Amino acid sequence: MLKPLHSIEQQQLANIEWLLTDVDDTLTWEGQLPDITLKALYDLQEVGVKVVAVTGACAGWCDQIAKVWPVHGAIGENGAFWMSQNESGFATESNIPLSQMHLEQTALKTALAKILEDYEGIDFAADQPFRFCDVAINLSQDRESVSEQVAKELLTKARAVVIDSKTVNASLSSIHLNVWIGKHSKRVTSEAYLKAHSPFSDIDLDKVIYIGDSQNDEAMFAWLPTTFGVRNIQKVLPQLTHKPSVLLNEEGGFGFAQLARTIIEAKQDCLTGQLCRSA
Repeated sequence: MLKPLHSIEQQQLANIEWLLTDVDDTLTWEGQLPDITLKALYDLQEVGVKVVAVTGACAGWCDQIAKVWPVHGAIGENGAFWMSQNESGFATESNIPLSQMHLEQTALKTALAKILEDYEGIDFAADQPFRFCDVAINLSQDRESVSEQVAKELLTKARAVVIDSKTVNASLSSIHLNVWIGKHSKRVTSEAYLKAHSPFSDIDLDKVIYIGDSQNDEAMFAWLPTTFGVRNIQKVLPQLTHKPSVLLNEEGGFGFAQLARTIIEAKQDCLTGQLCRSA
């Protein structure tokens, strides 16, 4: 049984410094970014919470998120790279050179195209041309959702692909099957991002939280002490070995806004001296 939001102590919420968040169906809902969610991002920034989008979304989408949204940065394509903007300018960082990513991505796309020949009507995501590393197969974005059985079949077949003696990674999000070559993941790159943007080599994970909605968020749920699921995560909970700590009672971006309000209220009470002591 997942805990409700009110079970988290205000002291703990007031001490949060980093909020890592999935994007599709966590910040968004039904393909839209609710106005209440965008305001929540600005309000979190105002109280000093650093929000990082951690997503399977393409590089083109992450470029826009990192440059335009009130976030600290964006980790894209399930950890292939991160993007951030500050007074020094805009930067993209990755462990694998982008040229190598492109070559491996091209070979991977060819292999996956052969698999898709047996699945009429299923194709690559519309944003595939804007991806640096992974290959995304569209399962439910702007189309009728494919069956759970077909999604599982594709996941199994994708994981069986070998490119130049390299096995591939594959993960299901709420809208895509993402497939990539490399050791990166949401967790691996999130940890690297926090260390790169912190004055200390050891990160206090009690001050870091994550919110998500899907199977590709499981490694984040396993890693951090306190994590949150928006209400729509309930449909995949039986498939998760590692579940979020807390279940919010609103869906998508509305659930994110619910969490943001609770954090902001705790921090404001701290500033007025009503509950906080130094962490």
